[in-house]
Amino acid sequence: QVHLVESGGGLVQTGGSLNLSCAASERAFGSNGMGWFRQAPGKEREFVASILKNGRTYYLDFVKGRFTISRDNAKNMVYLEMNNLSPEDTAVYYCAAGRAYFFGPSDFDYWGQGTQVTVSS
Repeated sequence: QVHLVESGGGLVQTGGSLNLSCAASERAFGSNGMGWFRQAPGKEREFVASILKNGRTYYLDFVKGRFTISRDNAKNMVYLEMNNLSPEDTAVYYCAAGRAYFFGPSDFDYWGQGTQVTVSS
């Protein structure tokens, strides 16, 4: 079954903003944490941000201060607000859910299909 569906990706200029959304199944949203990962061509999937049931948030250093992760528990939704985007942010962004004790992809059990974010120079 599809448990996570991302949306909101697109093409934006350097310095612009995009807001990503992730619609989660009740099962996936019941995980300890929700997260966002990204993967650029030829690179490994990397942690971007996560938000736990207790509300704690964690961010990749490179996005800290620019990206904001949030969740709406009433709607089973997770969001990623991205500001001041750089070409370095270009990647496929994936919504994920899982134990989220750590920041590696292996600690997340559910994955969306990804949404492309392209930041032009």
